[in-house]
Amino acid sequence: MATTLDPLLNDWLLRLLAGGGSDLHLSANAPPYGRFNGSLAKMAETSLNRVQTGHLICSLLTTNQIEQLEKNLELDCAYELNGAGRFRLNVFKEKGCYAACLRALGDRIPSFEQLGLPAALQQISKRPNGLVLVTGPTGSGKSSTLAALLEYINQNQASHIITIEDPIEFVYNSAKSLIHQRQLGEDTHSFTNALRAALREDPDVILVGELRDLETIQLAISAAETGHLVFATLHTSSAAQTVDRLVDVFPADQQSQIRMQLSSSLVAVFAQNLCRAVEPKNGCFGRVIAQEIMLRTPAIANLIREAKTAQIYSQLQTGNQYGMQTMEQSLANLVNSGKISQQEALRKTNKSAELEYLIGGS
Repeated sequence: MATTLDPLLNDWLLRLLAGGGSDLHLSANAPPYGRFNGSLAKMAETSLNRVQTGHLICSLLTTNQIEQLEKNLELDCAYELNGAGRFRLNVFKEKGCYAACLRALGDRIPSFEQLGLPAALQQISKRPNGLVLVTGPTGSGKSSTLAALLEYINQNQASHIITIEDPIEFVYNSAKSLIHQRQLGEDTHSFTNALRAALREDPDVILVGELRDLETIQLAISAAETGHLVFATLHTSSAAQTVDRLVDVFPADQQSQIRMQLSSSLVAVFAQNLCRAVEPKNGCFGRVIAQEIMLRTPAIANLIREAKTAQIYSQLQTGNQYGMQTMEQSLANLVNSGKISQQEALRKTNKSAELEYLIGGS
């Protein structure tokens, strides 16, 4: 049973959505803050006290969720604001008081066109099997990219799709595909348990919200090898770093075998960042996705197998004919097409000299 949403909190959430904001922060002894275009701004001038903050947060939760929060001192769940949108909610304790962050998910699943995603992603969604990773820092739009991918499959292919999420973010309605969505904590005790069970549930496509541990990674790789198309996320910033992270999770005596498996099962890595757009949209500055794209080619597979991941970047630089690109090439294209500023692009790269060369040389 859910309590009634506090009217003040309802107003802040609606204002956040109307302003194109991404997050609402609630904490004791501070005013509520919203994140707009990557920057925090006060949603009210008056600070919330401990009792007010607790009341506001509890108005978002069911009785069962409140009990979980009191037991575990932290909680991840989703909240749906009637007719307006969904939010990913994380509640935690700090200095003895409850605090919360609500991440806006939107009320509609975005399309490839709305997100400005490259054709390579659409082609990957048609593959019969393999491991596809969407990576990037928190708030880089990974969930939206995966949602667009799954919805494209849902609308165009007769597939059985199973998602394992923490929490469920976008809700799908089965179209050509049959979709089952499982939420950690409510529908399963762990990603590992759900992924192991999924292999016995006749899936064509499996989405794993996040590859968090060795066993989950091993199961995801095995699923990709045995005829399933597996999508997952990692908090890595480049294709080469993604491969290294997957391998380094395993003990040293297993890493050679994992490289062999990845060289044949890892079909693509899309490492992305969200950049502030130059032009406002509907009165609000929007975000534009910049993506580094790695697709498995014989050369890439060989570099993974031989532990030469440092050379992957040069393959991306020269792999345009395959649909590959570096993050710097993507950022330079966005600058030169007038979609983002050069200053914004430089904030999103650790190879500023190369980026400046690409911008100047185009």
